[in-house]
Amino acid sequence: PQWGSAVQTVRLPSTDVRTEPAFVWVPHLVLQCGAPSHPGHSHWTAFVVDEVSNIVKEAIESAIGGNAYQHSKVNQWTTNVVEQTLSQLTKLGKPFKYIVTCVIMQKNGAGLHTASSCFWDSSTDGSCTVRWENKTMYCIVSAFGLSI
Repeated sequence: PQWGSAVQTVRLPSTDVRTEPAFVWVPHLVLQCGAPSHPGHSHWTAFVVDEVSNIVKEAIESAIGGNAYQHSKVNQWTTNVVEQTLSQLTKLGKPFKYIVTCVIMQKNGAGLHTASSCFWDSSTDGSCTVRWENKTMYCIVSAFGLSI
């Protein structure tokens, strides 16, 4: 195996200084395993970023869609995003453990910086981060796949 590291960084620029607080909700870091179904195919054993990115985008659109930011809904939205993402990833039937995180932040001018780093087998393991936004909020989802 080829061992390597991956670093992903997401930055949301600070547009101005405001006195109102920025609400950031990060309640979910979830791990789930996929079930083998097509051994021997390289596509089956590799983390395909485009495939995972599409799954994440669909989960965000389904959970949040055109809603405006509501602090009281953020916990529900983050739960739905990570659960839908994990559900679709495990349906792929690939031999992976999955980790999915979701951050929702109100757009109010505050900046946000996130970063992740991994030490893994770069020939099979992978990650992707999707930054989604509308007029009132940001949603940042990271999905990690670790071959088993």
